[in-house]
Amino acid sequence: MSVIKSKDILLAYPYHSFLHIIDLLREASIDPNVSSIKMTLYRASTNSSIVNALINAARNGKHVFVVLELQARFDEETNIYYADKLQEAGVEVIFGVPGLKVHSKLFLITRKEEKKVVHYAHIGTGNFNEKTAKLYCDHSLLTADKSITQEVERLFAFYHDNYKTGHFKHLIVSPFNSRKRYVALINKEIENALLGKDAWMILKMNSLVDEDMIKKLYEASSAGVKIRLIVRGICSLIPGVPGLSENIKAISIVDKFLEHSRIFIFCHGGEEKYFLSSGDWMNRNLDFRSEVTVPIYDHELQAQLMEYVKIQFQDNSKARFHSPENVNEYVHNSKRTFKAQDEIYKWILNLQSQQSRLPKELNGKVSSLKSAKRKNSTSPVRIQKLKS
Repeated sequence: MSVIKSKDILLAYPYHSFLHIIDLLREASIDPNVSSIKMTLYRASTNSSIVNALINAARNGKHVFVVLELQARFDEETNIYYADKLQEAGVEVIFGVPGLKVHSKLFLITRKEEKKVVHYAHIGTGNFNEKTAKLYCDHSLLTADKSITQEVERLFAFYHDNYKTGHFKHLIVSPFNSRKRYVALINKEIENALLGKDAWMILKMNSLVDEDMIKKLYEASSAGVKIRLIVRGICSLIPGVPGLSENIKAISIVDKFLEHSRIFIFCHGGEEKYFLSSGDWMNRNLDFRSEVTVPIYDHELQAQLMEYVKIQFQDNSKARFHSPENVNEYVHNSKRTFKAQDEIYKWILNLQSQQSRLPKELNGKVSSLKSAKRKNSTSPVRIQKLKS
């Protein structure tokens, strides 16, 4: 928690270990200064270490609150079993929200520090499942940023008392404001394109099928917005159609690990906006589920997400084109064989090696820069100079 308090942390599975999440919850369960742990559970593994940590926390006197989704397809029986086990240990368990499937990937740890209350939040793209974390490509943001943690707390208040819908300025939350916020972000790109400014977006998701969002992307393409898509599964948008989607290029990557993370990046007039999300652009995710999209404010983490998707767009081994002819041919070019998942592994390994070689004093200066107020945050150029 001391590390999270000093700077935001971004984990990318399966390249990073999911044990970091388990260790964090285990640490919280025995920490005498931790007063509560709140979590959403959609799919947990059998013999779940996550569930065991929550039970241990309750037995140690923490208030543990779990939103457990009984309608998680194929996992209904497992979730009923865990519901009984958690309740027997004294965990407060609720079974979602009436008429709304809870698909968000959240937890919130509350800790007393020097007469103050500090919150530590997790917002991610994948389930709290240590088995699938070895097979699925997902991202987790760990943060103590008040602007984020206060809204995560507000969302848990809604789960507990459904009339407390709350107001969300930083988080994008389905079904309250996701469609509206995404449309506003696309409209900004359309506006800038019509003014002759740089306008582009990069969208990575599992499925793109919502009719209204697809129409909006067509409108953006027609206005001159450059759109790059990575859609692993169903893609109802047809890219590359003259006069309709000629500015849209889309690929799908199917490899040994399941591409599962949702990453949304918008040019936004040069003030780039970065997001991680638990939901795809499908009617059910936008309007009939509880999904959470979190902004990434840290410049270093933004750079990491951009590099992540750039590597994927270079894949010429496991990537396929979504084309107007719907033939889904593999991406082939004259460059050396480039397999994105292998290259991401090498890149993250190298990134960790570089960070471990940073002098402690310099590392501390970088951390202090990143933990500054968001509105006064240091530009990525200055941070890069300091690192070099």
